[in-house]
Amino acid sequence: MRNSALSALGRRTTEPPISWLMHAALSRPRLISLAAGFTDPVSLPVTETRTALNLVLRSPRTGRPALQYGSTAGEPKLRQLTARHLRHLDASSASSSSSSRRSKSRTRMRMKDKDENYCSAHLLITSGSQQLLYMTAEALCDAGDIVLVEDPTYFVFLGILQSRGLRARSIRLQRDGLDLAHLEQVLQSLRRRGELRRAKFLYLVSYFQNPTGITTGFDKKRGILKLLKKYEQAAGHPLYLLEDAAYRELRFAGRDVPSALSVRGASDRVIYAGTFSKPFATGARVGYGILPEPVFSAVKHIKGNHDFGTANLLQHLTAQTLASGSYARHVTQLRRRYAHKAGVMKQAIKMYFPPEIEWWEPEGGLYFWARLPRQIPTGVKSEIFRSALRGDVLYVPGAICYADDPTRRKPDHEMRISFGNASEVDIHEAIKRLGNVLQKFL
Repeated sequence: MRNSALSALGRRTTEPPISWLMHAALSRPRLISLAAGFTDPVSLPVTETRTALNLVLRSPRTGRPALQYGSTAGEPKLRQLTARHLRHLDASSASSSSSSRRSKSRTRMRMKDKDENYCSAHLLITSGSQQLLYMTAEALCDAGDIVLVEDPTYFVFLGILQSRGLRARSIRLQRDGLDLAHLEQVLQSLRRRGELRRAKFLYLVSYFQNPTGITTGFDKKRGILKLLKKYEQAAGHPLYLLEDAAYRELRFAGRDVPSALSVRGASDRVIYAGTFSKPFATGARVGYGILPEPVFSAVKHIKGNHDFGTANLLQHLTAQTLASGSYARHVTQLRRRYAHKAGVMKQAIKMYFPPEIEWWEPEGGLYFWARLPRQIPTGVKSEIFRSALRGDVLYVPGAICYADDPTRRKPDHEMRISFGNASEVDIHEAIKRLGNVLQKFL
């Protein structure tokens, strides 16, 4: 039958690349996947989770509330603990970047003044941070609206834009985050073309960016918010910054960077998305967001239609791990684990990759980003990708991490490789296999 009852969204939505990348990893036993961003299986906190669940379910008094429906916004204790956790992250990162006693004192005073930025009343618990990203786009954007993104960016988010019929304009990346001059050029271009009113927010993966591993510096965050504020009047509405901090707690080198919530006077334009999935257990899908009004209320209402509340048992589990300190202890161990695995991948890349390949070493997160000479494609239809697949190794082609932006040609000579899921032995073997493939073409 030619005619379909599907909506425009239903017809637009295609299978996301993450689906077939994960399927390939799970359906071919001999294949070593450096593609899907699975977390390290050895470090999954089975004992800690069992202990926390036993405490939650130790009696009818504690267990029954956890097994009942919860509220749309989230379990109150978890919201309070999460707000406190985020406030602590920003206070610690701000203090670590201040050298003198006087500057540290000023930092503490500023953080005290900004406590309202971390108010649990503006915090929403979600089914992973991915749900928050989707609902934010749903709340702010109509089909045909424009979202500013990094170039490249998190490819699963690009699927949200495609599904909802949104347009993307890409902003070049530098080694410390967005190119502010290019951001202003794009905003000016949109204003000249009369399209700035269709721009709604800028999406930023600010810590150990997926896919490049870049972290956006605090000065860059301040500069981004200043530029968005500058063009608000021409847009006729607020221009928000959606800061996706999914990998923030996976730092294993360098210093932490405060979130955009710490920028003075900017919290009413910042939407912060965080998660407990990657730092603790990806199977326990608990994320969170801090949102200003009226976005908070709009997203909460949308969530009420989605699920009227994230799984309550998982929320009580997460609250228990935060309150007991087992979450913090696990994150400390996980950072050491990822530092070791990143080191294994780094040494293997040095050993097996041709010298013509540029690669970026991360200070956290799960990914290395590699760049071949521009004339050598790495996409899903390329000989390199097919040869790697025949050799039972899988990577993420860099091309799928770039938005469909009519103002530039999409690059096709890069790859994202993850050390998250594979064992140390498999990381070494996979990089060796991939290196042999690359040697043939270089």
